[in-house]
Amino acid sequence: MTLPQAAAERQLQHRRQIDVQVFSRGNGLWEVDAVLTDTKTRVSEFADGPRPAGTPIHDMLLRLVVNEQLDILEAGSVTRWMPYTGTCNDHDDAYGALVGLNLMRNFRQALRLKLGGVLGCTHITELAQTLPTAVVQAFAGHVIDTRGTAEGAKQPFQIGRCHALRSDGDIVRLHHPRWYRAPADHSAPDTDH
Repeated sequence: MTLPQAAAERQLQHRRQIDVQVFSRGNGLWEVDAVLTDTKTRVSEFADGPRPAGTPIHDMLLRLVVNEQLDILEAGSVTRWMPYTGTCNDHDDAYGALVGLNLMRNFRQALRLKLGGVLGCTHITELAQTLPTAVVQAFAGHVIDTRGTAEGAKQPFQIGRCHALRSDGDIVRLHHPRWYRAPADHSAPDTDH
């Protein structure tokens, strides 16, 4: 399927930006800053008055401190722009509930249980769902062995997790030959009649 053609007459109405930055503290701990920002191209009316075009409707920061095993050691959020001032930012730092979770072990499921619906902020919870793959990408080649070439190495985590890196595909055969598995032959005649 090809990308749908963009209409020449289309006009931008809303922009959501998600920015995830991962910082090494240098002591085996890492900080993850995730920001979600929503803006509109027109004046928007809110309970506290109008907001000019380009002024954030939402601007939220979620910060985690994680170790190299992807365990969340600290977590918190701040809502800097919101539609309902005094209410949207009154979630008693619910995102501290992420402490103790691991980004690679049922994180999204645990996130929904702990902070889904009225237990948290819809936008910050959605933002948190992007963090496992973002942090893994930050760790790739630095904390996580993505080549798997050392003696006794485990299969690199990325093999078998997307269509390009199928264990029986050309990319793995060319770039990770140690971990290549030939496709199963399903053309053999059935002799079990």
